[in-house]
Amino acid sequence: MKGLVFGKYIPIDSIIHKLDPRGKLIGLILMIIAVFIPKSWWAFLVIGLLVLLALILAKVGIKMIVQSFKPMIFMMLFLLVINSLTVKTGDVLFTIASVQVYSDAVFNTLFVIVRLMLMISITTLLTATTKPLDLTLGIEWLLKPLELFKFPTHEVAMMVSIALRFIPTIIEETMRIMDAQKSRGVDFENGSISSKIVSILSLIVPLFSVAFERAYELADAMEARGYVPGAKRTRYHILKFKYYDYIFIFICLATMVFSILTRIYL
Repeated sequence: MKGLVFGKYIPIDSIIHKLDPRGKLIGLILMIIAVFIPKSWWAFLVIGLLVLLALILAKVGIKMIVQSFKPMIFMMLFLLVINSLTVKTGDVLFTIASVQVYSDAVFNTLFVIVRLMLMISITTLLTATTKPLDLTLGIEWLLKPLELFKFPTHEVAMMVSIALRFIPTIIEETMRIMDAQKSRGVDFENGSISSKIVSILSLIVPLFSVAFERAYELADAMEARGYVPGAKRTRYHILKFKYYDYIFIFICLATMVFSILTRIYL
């Protein structure tokens, strides 16, 4: 968890940081659609290269992104075991304790893993290159058509933005509480499964207490600045699309179209 960067804004001067948050949200939606559609490794290769290029342009450390994949290791193994027991199509690759593992089971697992890795990379790229306020304005703009149905777009956008930004805060507090528990003799790494579960349960009460405390502090800060839910608000910073925003959206749209074509013809 120490290497997790999801939800953190990294203040760096890059072309990705300068993109309009509305364009980045549109690009995020298009790229996620592009990730879920194909069943061809060529499509995943092209999408992966584009995501890698975006990470390089954003100057976000690729090692930090790779570290965020570590929590997925257990999920990868779990998916492989489930697919090995349920998928019985394709060629037999190897046998483990009389259980035959077929090629389709391995390939299906790899498809899911690649999709998850691309989704985490794309989402992390958005949160790492977009300020919380800009992200709120972008989400609010996307939800604006719902105002016709009296939907509280600004409040929902604010909640989504705050939830994303609370993730690294909660993780940091979890690490701090774990260090405090370790200093008192709690062992999170060794022992039986039941003892590990008891050790993890010891984190729940203090973690909830810290989370509510942070929420109250945030509410007090917002009230001190005159924030009133539902009130008509003005904008100091007006978002405007520029030519490179349209180029970015076009690239994401072209990637989605390419993904659809590979699903049809490959």
